[in-house]
Amino acid sequence: MVTKKRSAKKSKAAKKSAAPKRRTGRQALSFAVNADNPTRQRVAAMAEAPLAATESDAQLQSMLKVLTNPDEEIEVRLAALQSLQAASFSVIEFESARPDYIAALRKVVNDPNEELRHRALGILMREKDGFAQKKLLEGLENPEKALVAPEKALQLLSYDVHAEAYPIARKIIENPPNETANREALRLLAADATAAPVFEKVLRDKDEFAENRQLSAAALQALDPEKLQEHAREIVMDQTDYDQIKQTSLTALTQFANEEQVSNDDALVQEVEKLNDEASSQVKHTARRFLTKYRK
Repeated sequence: MVTKKRSAKKSKAAKKSAAPKRRTGRQALSFAVNADNPTRQRVAAMAEAPLAATESDAQLQSMLKVLTNPDEEIEVRLAALQSLQAASFSVIEFESARPDYIAALRKVVNDPNEELRHRALGILMREKDGFAQKKLLEGLENPEKALVAPEKALQLLSYDVHAEAYPIARKIIENPPNETANREALRLLAADATAAPVFEKVLRDKDEFAENRQLSAAALQALDPEKLQEHAREIVMDQTDYDQIKQTSLTALTQFANEEQVSNDDALVQEVEKLNDEASSQVKHTARRFLTKYRK
């Protein structure tokens, strides 16, 4: 019995001594950038190495070399990007390394791997990088030069909207390549102070998707509240419009409209009373809130 216990203790001790010790940041970085090591282990080592990448220029360059090397396994390159991005959050320590980091990101936006392109462009746009913005705009104007799908480009451009993007967004709304791109163009255009007429048209178009009409109502509230009130009233009065849009319009009138004007609009109040009696439960709930506020 004693022999078995001693044997078990020795076995545990042996396993403990054989267990790999946790690497320091420098050791992890050295292991991660060595192409002779197994891919999975290199990816794991990348997660241990972020701050080590900023300890010397040589260490940073070794990590950037992995990121920009098309011959490396994509899993390792993506892990290198994640590690560098984590290191970049330490603003003071990373400041001297930032120009090289940005240059590496600009290099990989043309990489054949879609995920790497997306992530690099996303980081650059959050950095308000003019090079990335120019590339995205070029791709929207000329699909043959596109680095990402139009909807993704519009989404990335919304991180740092400039006036140059507005005309392209308008063109996409007029002739969208797909519905997602159309919606992203509307979202981007919501920052354009001159775009109210676009949103008026979408809001009143019964053939538009409900989400686009609702998005347009929200944009109009910011751009031209009086126009939103006008259109919301007409939608509520229109017995052929959809319940979902009526509910959006009632909510807008309840929360944002000119209280005196709406309170004195007998025709509108009567129509909402009708909705409260006859409409779907979804519309009835919103109608009751409206009437609580405006019914005399």
